[in-house]
Amino acid sequence: MKTGRFTLGFAYLRLSNEEAQGGESSSITNQRMIVENYCKQNGITLVREFVDDGYSGGNFNRPGFKEMLKQLEQGKASLVITKDLSRLGRDMREASYYAEQFFPEHGIQYIAIADNFDTEHDNIMAPFLFAMNEVYLRDGSRKVKDVLRSKRESGQYCACPPYGYRKDQENKHRLTPDEMTAPVVERIFKRAAAGDSSRKIAQDLNADNIIPPLKYRVLYRDEFSEEGAARASDLWNYTTVKRILKNQVYLGHTMLGKSRKVSVKSRKKVAVPRDDWTVTNDTHPPLVDKALFQRAQENLGRGTRNYQAYDHVRKSIFGGVAVCGKCGHALCSCGTVYKGEREKYWYLSCTHQRQDIPEPCEGVRIRYADLMELVRQDLNTLLALSNQEIENLVQEAIQRVGSTENLKAREMKKERAEARVATIDRIVTKLYTDNAMGKLDDDRLNRMVADLEKESAGLQVTLEELSVPSAAQAAAENYACFFNLARQYTHLETLDRDTLLTFVDRIEIGPKVYEDGSHRMPARANQPYRQSVRIFYKFIGELDADAVKEAV
Repeated sequence: MKTGRFTLGFAYLRLSNEEAQGGESSSITNQRMIVENYCKQNGITLVREFVDDGYSGGNFNRPGFKEMLKQLEQGKASLVITKDLSRLGRDMREASYYAEQFFPEHGIQYIAIADNFDTEHDNIMAPFLFAMNEVYLRDGSRKVKDVLRSKRESGQYCACPPYGYRKDQENKHRLTPDEMTAPVVERIFKRAAAGDSSRKIAQDLNADNIIPPLKYRVLYRDEFSEEGAARASDLWNYTTVKRILKNQVYLGHTMLGKSRKVSVKSRKKVAVPRDDWTVTNDTHPPLVDKALFQRAQENLGRGTRNYQAYDHVRKSIFGGVAVCGKCGHALCSCGTVYKGEREKYWYLSCTHQRQDIPEPCEGVRIRYADLMELVRQDLNTLLALSNQEIENLVQEAIQRVGSTENLKAREMKKERAEARVATIDRIVTKLYTDNAMGKLDDDRLNRMVADLEKESAGLQVTLEELSVPSAAQAAAENYACFFNLARQYTHLETLDRDTLLTFVDRIEIGPKVYEDGSHRMPARANQPYRQSVRIFYKFIGELDADAVKEAV
């Protein structure tokens, strides 16, 4: 792995928190020493080093790595060196992409010293090394989960302490009341038990300049990045108060496992059903007793009215679906009652019309019954289409985005590429077998395998491109999804919320346009006008009205 003298290079060093517990072998200091010694021996000038200390190799959203890429794009160096491939990352797909595609394509040499990896040489064992690094990542994730599960089941608190508590100095897995914030929690429960609303409690806490939970963590307890600290609000809100009032941790119980990561490589978390939480009772001193907690729960939300429960309240099925075609804001249900008539004077109106807001909308408004009937009729037109008429619609959509011949050509190209990759795999296996039996020398084996792997890599790129559905294929699949749903219906006599959400994604209502071209209602009532209603269906979007008419 010799390089030319006076080469300018970057050193990249990374260590996760889990790896730091394993000793000095992978430490930042040790990585730095190995890289510097290698550079001295090979005449490489280190321009700068980039360090991500405490960052997992499972994802590449790391500040040091991102800054290094930025500097490389500016041409500050043409070489990147790490102690081994695992320092670059343990995600097999991402690490392989940067090491074998991104760096070479951008004219950057990459060297992983301990793994004898150099982009200027053939790296036959690279796929196995990337795979083993990911195995390590997954195995480490499994071990961490097992440890956390064991701690939870034994009642140890292995999460961030909630507001009102801190970690016990003698036992970091046990909560103890925080002298600064525990009285605030007690105050919140007492006020709620006395009948005060969450909003009123939040307002009073702000009036008394009480620091809210996240801001308290930023200022006094935890370490945050500048970006994270900037998100901390200086004010309480009723949602935070409600969250505290509903949390049974203040009764002395530990409730963990409320969320989980989507996968090993993702930071996104999803909620876990309450039945699957790990609950352990009486693990730490309570801040409130059961009687006070119960009284607070009884008063929680007592002042909130469920207006939908009243018969006289108009219940629109278009909530979150019908929007203003002018400004994009939602349309809300409104109207009046005249001589006992309710349906006749029921409208959907844009919520962005108030004059006290910047750039108010011109006033989009439509009668509720008219929109109901229009959508019902449009849906019935689609439900009545025969199989041949549906096929005509699909073919027309495909012609708009691409030809059927292109679709067939892609499939044939994909099949040929898959067949060739399978053949290459068999040839490589046979070559290694011949080498082990002495029928093929090492030099010839390496040359032949390198050529085959290069061909295979090109075919893999082709397959990845072909695996992305073409526009024509995507259109055909989307139409199939929509009309598979449509076949479950025959004719809609009435339109309800469930049916609407099954088929319709969004409805855009435009402003009324009168004969003189204005949007303002003329002095005389009952003047004719035009108003656009655009229906965007699930999977297929907005249909061409002329195409539907031709199909019918």
